[in-house]
Amino acid sequence: MGLKVQVEWIGLRGVPGLQLTIQSRARLNNGLEMPYLGLGTWESPQGKPTRDTVKYAIDCGYRLIDTAKIYGNEKEVGEGVKSSGVPRDQVFVTTKLWNSDHGYDPTIRAFDESLKRLGLDYIDLYLIHWPVSEKRAETWKAMSHLVKQGKCRSVGVSNYTIRHLRELLESSSLVPVVNQVEFSPFLYQRDLLKFCEESKVQLEAYSPLTRGRRLDNVHVSRIATEHKKSPAQIVLRWAIQHAVIAIPKSIRKERIQENSELFDFNLSAEEMKILDSLNEDFRTCWDPSDIS
Repeated sequence: MGLKVQVEWIGLRGVPGLQLTIQSRARLNNGLEMPYLGLGTWESPQGKPTRDTVKYAIDCGYRLIDTAKIYGNEKEVGEGVKSSGVPRDQVFVTTKLWNSDHGYDPTIRAFDESLKRLGLDYIDLYLIHWPVSEKRAETWKAMSHLVKQGKCRSVGVSNYTIRHLRELLESSSLVPVVNQVEFSPFLYQRDLLKFCEESKVQLEAYSPLTRGRRLDNVHVSRIATEHKKSPAQIVLRWAIQHAVIAIPKSIRKERIQENSELFDFNLSAEEMKILDSLNEDFRTCWDPSDIS
């Protein structure tokens, strides 16, 4: 097994002097460990580009790869993981259930299809991609069944608000290990982060770089200049110092390498406060608050 640095949820938040590595992992509520930095593959094309991208990211030290049925690249992600030469138990693979597959039996079928496309023996984390109205309770029962079968090591949710999480927690004894949501300094979901911490649900950030739309912010740029880092590295480091897992996406080698170089500097408490203050509820994706 590779080096694992175990860090508790709240102990990491806003602590500028704490040094981590690309192999540092968060301990989930079921005892498994999940890397703080991963590669997102949304919009990564089918075929060789994604396969090579996943392999390159693993070569760079990434040990978390995130995909989904709707991305259409599960096959390539699995091939990239297998071709990396890194033992399977050292790479954390996530995929997701799409909205049209909700319900007990459809969820079981969709999971089996994803597992087959990935070509792996098991999936580390299976997420409900969006909280579909009226069906998510039956879906969660199926997710529990999958864990009991041993086909996936853990299950969680994505795009769940506090209201959706409360509903789930009140109706099931199985607590999701992760809630993957859009999260950045410009969408600083402070209340959701606190609720997840209190509920022992690990928060994970997709679109942590705002798809590049806010990286020219004057405060981010100034902090980047002071640390001799890129704005993207500053924003990713901010997320990790909040104990939030980050999965920036890219198929460009130079970006993948740059995004991994977050562990030789720390943001000060004052810099964290400045970045915290940038929230403007800016979203690049759908707002799940409207889902009943």
